[in-house]
Amino acid sequence: MANVFFSYSHKDEALRDELEVHLAMLKREGAISAWHDRKILAGDELNGQIHARLSDAQVILLLVSPDFLASAYCFDVEMTRAMELHGGGRARVIPIILRPSDWQASTPFAKLLAVPTDGKPITKWPDRDEAWLNVVQQLRAALPKPVEARAIQIPMALLQPTRSEGPRSSNLRIRKEFSDADRDGFLEDAFEYMARFFESSLEELEKRHGDLQTKFKQIDARTFTAAIYQNGKAVARCGIRFGGTRGFGGGITFSHDDSASANSYNESLSIEATEQALFLRRLGMGGGWGGGEKSQLTFDGAAEYYWEMLMAPLQR
Repeated sequence: MANVFFSYSHKDEALRDELEVHLAMLKREGAISAWHDRKILAGDELNGQIHARLSDAQVILLLVSPDFLASAYCFDVEMTRAMELHGGGRARVIPIILRPSDWQASTPFAKLLAVPTDGKPITKWPDRDEAWLNVVQQLRAALPKPVEARAIQIPMALLQPTRSEGPRSSNLRIRKEFSDADRDGFLEDAFEYMARFFESSLEELEKRHGDLQTKFKQIDARTFTAAIYQNGKAVARCGIRFGGTRGFGGGITFSHDDSASANSYNESLSIEATEQALFLRRLGMGGGWGGGEKSQLTFDGAAEYYWEMLMAPLQR
């Protein structure tokens, strides 16, 4: 069994919880034992526990984000010690890129192969479950291979667990309750992200293709339109609207008719929640996209889905 240590910023605790859920099979198989600082007991010496667990780990997961890089303790203490252990062959350090950040610039772990594939941040994947599966599969492949048991005399004193290191479950999550304010704020942020995504994508599309002209228009705080022209002829249009969290036409809707009414649309994204996080789910009217209606879409995944619908006429 490999001891796995999580080095992370507490601001990324929700993402760490998601990762723990996806590590369930490795734990059931007895392949890993996971530890992070939330398992420290009341009265334990913080730095001593962290140093001991870090030094004892065979696998050290760096959960990389802007907050991780900004944390003096994560970066200067835990990461520095982790790289020492990695360099000495005592542990394997695996960077897991949670959110976009400048980690490739000059960090000591930039030379290591990060996960998910190509270091694409977890939050940028259209389906977050797929991102975590990618991480778990690569972690499984990197785990130390078991060796044949050998008859070794171990002093009994070393077999006795200390009181502060008593066995306990790593399943200490509780269901998170999301208020109406949380849901409204999440949906508003998703819409604002989508508007920026479309504006930037249209600009880049026009730069790359000389025969195309594009137009982005923010109608109001709840509506924007996009249009693509080829040699002056309109070939693709859409209107995207934020309809709130309740009622007919709620969520974020997409219409191929940029002048259609709010209640007329070709696809809709609604807000749903797991035990730990909010996400977007498509109604399924658009068709032709992997993952189906059950996909748990991030902001980036939702924006990419609607962008694909806009681009469809140019790619058939």
